[in-house]
Amino acid sequence: MKKQMKKKQRWEDLSPSQKVATVVAGTIQIALALSAWVDLAQRPADEVNGPKGLWGVLIAVNFIGPIAYFVGGRRRSS
Repeated sequence: MKKQMKKKQRWEDLSPSQKVATVVAGTIQIALALSAWVDLAQRPADEVNGPKGLWGVLIAVNFIGPIAYFVGGRRRSS
């Protein structure tokens, strides 16, 4: 028995609420990533847990990267 491939959904096929949810999720993702990259760029290397270059790449991972940076990538002030 052959498995049927699911047809790729196009923007026009989405309901209005699905379109809104997609735009909201995308906006949140972009805002998180931009704020994490700005923070990383302005933060001295000795205040970052691990290499700044690695964090710069990891921040690009959807939602998880920026959240991981904000939770574990920054050293707490003493």
